[in-house]
Amino acid sequence: MKPGSSLAISPAVTPEELKARTADFAKRIAIAVRPLFAKAEARHAAGQLARASSSAAANYRAARLGRSHAEFTAKLGIALEEADEAAFWLEHLTATGLAAGAEFAALTAEARELAAIFAAARRTAQTREAGRRR
Repeated sequence: MKPGSSLAISPAVTPEELKARTADFAKRIAIAVRPLFAKAEARHAAGQLARASSSAAANYRAARLGRSHAEFTAKLGIALEEADEAAFWLEHLTATGLAAGAEFAALTAEARELAAIFAAARRTAQTREAGRRR
């Protein structure tokens, strides 16, 4: 994939929509974790979650600016790892009772969906790269 080309990540999500969706996810996480910093036992997980969610968004943006197909694919892989890490921290906070409610359930579902989208996009990018080598 050439930088700047329009790869539809899935039939339902365009690259621009995914860019906005990841930015919104990071914003929603930042807002949701603010109260958790007041709890000493939740502070570490809240910070990790905030970093992972913003890193997923930032790495997806960086992937779109990739100078090569390999760089695009690598950045997608990092976005996938960060979205998955965000899902982990959300699940951890919920399982330990440090966070609860509909917003955390929705954020967990969104983290899982973003990870699935990034995984599918990375598989597609890897398949296309393999096809180019033949």
